[in-house]
Amino acid sequence: MAVVIGLGVRQKLAFKIPPVSESEIRECFENLLYDPIEDAREEHRTRPPTMWFIGETNQFRRLKVVYIQTRAGDLLIKTAYEPDDIEEWIYEQEAGT
Repeated sequence: MAVVIGLGVRQKLAFKIPPVSESEIRECFENLLYDPIEDAREEHRTRPPTMWFIGETNQFRRLKVVYIQTRAGDLLIKTAYEPDDIEEWIYEQEAGT
């Protein structure tokens, strides 16, 4: 399964403060401790479903990674950024941590 980041998303990640790199996103997948959860909000519903999780890079930076798993099994990244306290709480509740 490949991590795929389109040009527009790649540019958006590069302009975040601090920027988010592809390697950091890959590290979050590799270091994943709990199952991703589905974004069930109406405005974010997609087919296949939009999924997200909060993971850590190898340098312990926490990132919320939002993606869609394609039919081919690739992980199409929609965005990644440092989560706020509410997102941390939601993930803790939903993922059963």
